[in-house]
Amino acid sequence: MLFFFLQSSARSSGASPINSSTQQIMNPCFTISLSLSFSSFFFFVFVQNFSTQAAPTYLYHFCPRIYNFTGNSTYESNLNTLLSSLSSNATNSTNGFATATVGQNQPDWAYGLFLCRGDVSTSTCSNCVATGKHDILRRCGNQRVSTIWYDECMLRYANRSFFSALEQVPTRTMENTTNITDPTRFSQVLGQTVDDIATRASNSGSGKKFAVKEVNFTSLQTLYTLAQCTPDLGVLGCDTCLRTLISGLPQKKQGGSRFTMNCGVRFELYPFYNASAVVSPAPPLSQLPPPPVPGTKREGKGNKTTVIIVTVAVPVGVGVVLLFLACFIRRRKATKTYEDVQGYQSGIIDITNAESLQYDFATIQAATDNFSHQNKLGEGGFGEVFQGRFPNGEQIAVKRLSQGSRQGVEEFKNEVILVAKLQHRNLVRLLGFCLEAKEKLLVYEFVPNKSLDYILFDPGKSRQLDWSRRYKIIYGIARGMLYLHEESRFRIIHRDLKASNILLDNEMNPKISDFGMARIFGVDQTKANTKKIAGTFGYMSPEYGMHGQFSVKSDVYSFGVLLLELISGKKNSFFYQAEGGEVLASYAWKNWRDSTPLEVLDTAVGDSYSKNEVLRCLHIGLLCVQEDPRDRPTMANIVLMLNSYSVTLALPQQPAFFLRSRTERRMKELESDQSTSRSIPLSNNEMSVTEIYPR
Repeated sequence: MLFFFLQSSARSSGASPINSSTQQIMNPCFTISLSLSFSSFFFFVFVQNFSTQAAPTYLYHFCPRIYNFTGNSTYESNLNTLLSSLSSNATNSTNGFATATVGQNQPDWAYGLFLCRGDVSTSTCSNCVATGKHDILRRCGNQRVSTIWYDECMLRYANRSFFSALEQVPTRTMENTTNITDPTRFSQVLGQTVDDIATRASNSGSGKKFAVKEVNFTSLQTLYTLAQCTPDLGVLGCDTCLRTLISGLPQKKQGGSRFTMNCGVRFELYPFYNASAVVSPAPPLSQLPPPPVPGTKREGKGNKTTVIIVTVAVPVGVGVVLLFLACFIRRRKATKTYEDVQGYQSGIIDITNAESLQYDFATIQAATDNFSHQNKLGEGGFGEVFQGRFPNGEQIAVKRLSQGSRQGVEEFKNEVILVAKLQHRNLVRLLGFCLEAKEKLLVYEFVPNKSLDYILFDPGKSRQLDWSRRYKIIYGIARGMLYLHEESRFRIIHRDLKASNILLDNEMNPKISDFGMARIFGVDQTKANTKKIAGTFGYMSPEYGMHGQFSVKSDVYSFGVLLLELISGKKNSFFYQAEGGEVLASYAWKNWRDSTPLEVLDTAVGDSYSKNEVLRCLHIGLLCVQEDPRDRPTMANIVLMLNSYSVTLALPQQPAFFLRSRTERRMKELESDQSTSRSIPLSNNEMSVTEIYPR
């Protein structure tokens, strides 16, 4: 399928079809000739590849060594039957995709699927799956869960059903070693192109969630892109999968790809897919036979030869003349073009010129009814939050920063740039901003069901959250945090993850809000120290609250507390007040240790819950709140734990505790750095201002 990548060593050794832009500018005629030669070469390779059944190109395999099967077991027998069935199905598959299930009793059922790249032939698909059938067992051995990717296909099996489930762990990124010469413009062209193919692939109704597109990057370079999902994903699932991958594509390379269990995206500056298998364009008019002229005599053999020579020679001659003219004109303009490109790369565009995100103050003023008290949702350290509605009916939430706020223009710009680049279904989306006169406004999507704490901690409303909804919220928060930590263009540490910063949409999907305290890290940075503690007591990890040391593991600690709150339906502070200093983590730990874990479960859930899911979530929560950050899992591991019961969980250690006296002393030290905050919408938790730092 699209989980394919030519080895970078081939291109670095001279196999790249396009020279650098400097060569194109300084010697365009040579470049054109060279490009034609390379085109002939790739055409020859292309024909060879499709005329013979070459071995598929191996890319990557994933087989977490956590759950084995024994030789000659029922599962091994079912697995062999499954792989044979998939290999057989590949010989007759019309859309390059099939699923299969073999077995009669759990846990010996075997589930599997294959997906071939959307442009490959049936024979190539069959050959790839047949190779994978043996290769996956050789590479993964006796593992119950395994996946293998080739350039042409992907093969996967497990001892649980994963059909139609969106799973994006692991995610594999591969990139060309050659840098692009105009990364700013290339990033724009690439972004627009892959956005289009993601939409087309997601909405494809042909049985293949597959799309390709080629656009001209320069007069001599064409950008080729491809996107594909497994057809069992719905439109939303495919779109989410692709856009998550797109956000992490290499931006400064001439080629790159990202793929995961359900989807993949790739781009190159040379044709890497079979375009003729995707689109069958009508032949040009010049290639159509001329219509017969009534009343003319049949020409002789000599006349026919003359006509053929003239027909071929004239276009070729004209083409040669045009080629030399193009070379001459391009040579004269080369220097100016190069200077223009360099100027564009080094130019700094001020945020107020980003017209696509900017709103007039009058528009927002009208939408909020002049910031009327009736539309006020809350008030925090940065200012007030108002609900609004545009003339087209779209509802919005407007954060109006107070003029006395310590957040200046630069911090405001950083927040806008940061949030605008973050696009995920589990994050609150920034629609735009206003920077006019003394007003600084942020315009967000409006999330109608308010915040999680508004429902979860209310005895009357908490019954709306049955276990299936709570589990959905837990998984959504984990996915959003994984995006912030590992999948976005920046590494984001939230530093104030809590129930009031989780908003719920119409379908009770969670959306993480308030990135005003996020710090953007460099690629190699994983933690930092701060003298200004920014967060909410009870959710802060001990190393952060006591020593100002924060990292992605600080967010994991906060996620663990939030997870325990979702299970118990109680605020962390409830136990602190009622049990003489005990916190939620210690309450959960005692019940876990005493083999009464279900005592932690909120009675509002009722009887309709999965015991295994509750116990697993409680287990994960306790792993997250361990005192040593090194013992806590990453968000990627947490998502994998929630996704797969085949992942074996470590035994949790006793969680970190704060004694009342030490806590009270520390809280007094923090009072000067904290301010009452209300997220969109209301919240009564504590937080403080932080800064945003670019990578």
